[in-house]
Amino acid sequence: MTLHLIKLSVGSEDVESMVRWQAGRLRQYGRIWHGTRMRPKRRDALLDGGSIYWVIRGLVQCRQRLLDLEEAVDEGGRPFTRLLLDPVLVRVEPRAQRPFQGWRYLPPERAPRDLAAQDAGERDLPPELWAELRQLGLI
Repeated sequence: MTLHLIKLSVGSEDVESMVRWQAGRLRQYGRIWHGTRMRPKRRDALLDGGSIYWVIRGLVQCRQRLLDLEEAVDEGGRPFTRLLLDPVLVRVEPRAQRPFQGWRYLPPERAPRDLAAQDAGERDLPPELWAELRQLGLI
């Protein structure tokens, strides 16, 4: 059964700033990854089509498919896990999310849906406005 992760994107102002940051990591390392001290125990479910959903400025705004989990050691000799990510960021319906530390598992039924091509006009709205209109039932 597929399982996702949800994580705050600390330092990202918007999806575009995350794209720029990840492009730099791709140039530097040849792949995109996010490091975490806590190793996800449910590896098989995460790699069975799972994604990491990114919370940017209080809203879940995009996701990336998880490609692999890799054990590593940092410069100080401390173990950590690399979450290897697909370079494609998929925008999702913005949804408010309270702050939390680390990452959390996200069951598929609670994950926001992708913004499809037919939602292109909605995609042009600022995420905060989109989330508020959605909460009010206007879109």
